[in-house]
Amino acid sequence: MDYINLGSAGVKVSRLCFGTMTYGSKKWREWVLEEDDAQPFFRRAIELGINFFDTADMYSIGVSEEITGRALKKYGPGRDRLVIATKVFNAMGGDPNQKGLSRKHILHSIDASLKRLGTDYVDLYIIHRFDYRTPIEETMEALNDVVRAGKALYLGASSMFAWQFAKMLHAADEHLWSRFVAMQNHYNIVYREEEREMIPLCREEGVAITPWSPLARGFVAGDRRKGDFGDTLRAKTDEYGQRLYYQDSDFEVVNRITEVARKRGVLNAQVALAWLLAQPGVTSPIIGASKIEHLEQAVAALSLKLEAGEIKALAEPYRPHPVLGHS
Repeated sequence: MDYINLGSAGVKVSRLCFGTMTYGSKKWREWVLEEDDAQPFFRRAIELGINFFDTADMYSIGVSEEITGRALKKYGPGRDRLVIATKVFNAMGGDPNQKGLSRKHILHSIDASLKRLGTDYVDLYIIHRFDYRTPIEETMEALNDVVRAGKALYLGASSMFAWQFAKMLHAADEHLWSRFVAMQNHYNIVYREEEREMIPLCREEGVAITPWSPLARGFVAGDRRKGDFGDTLRAKTDEYGQRLYYQDSDFEVVNRITEVARKRGVLNAQVALAWLLAQPGVTSPIIGASKIEHLEQAVAALSLKLEAGEIKALAEPYRPHPVLGHS
């Protein structure tokens, strides 16, 4: 396993981040793996050298955090050797104050997340989306207070427009508050709209890029179809993923991936991940796994170095998309 600084921060993270949305309660999503089935994945991730783990309060409405906390205590090498991230923004109940980025919700949510994770602090506290109804200064001051209280060491953000992220960074700088060190955005070989503004902004500001859905929710594997979306339970029931991809050009990109994969004797997913890891500024793509071999294959992709001609061929079929993933 390779390790890299999280943007301009001093903390070192594994070149892959292990995402835990897959683990929680089937009451939330039918394709989710529950605790007994989830534990082997955490054990194997740690054996493979992964030290960076990403969850969110809204994954299975808190159950993912609980499973993650227990598994990392059971299999982890010690709290000081783990980098744990969680998120705040999405609704955690029906009350209007149980969502968003108000001071009230942030300060309640960090305590609730820490309790579920069974830890005194998280390494990275991420705002899951931009809150149009709360002043930026209120959000940034509350996040700064979370850091000053020792409940989070660093701050991160997720999908939003570059102008929004720039305003939040400016507010932090103007008031000498803690600023974001990482951006978890929607970026993969099939969806590259972030290359226009967000990724250049992150590179300029020294912000780590930790993309979600680096394998386009499995679309890059080459087994998806326009008519019925594919054979797996998640492919057939993932309505969100069905809205993200499936353009004609998306299928052509996958055809190019398949050509490179066959030539190299590797899997499509490994080619797609190697392409993403080769993009300047990308720190730790967030990988999920519903089979142990998914983890092992992702780690193997770290040693796959694509040639310049392959990277060019993979990029050629791409066509612009509407902005996807901000909601």
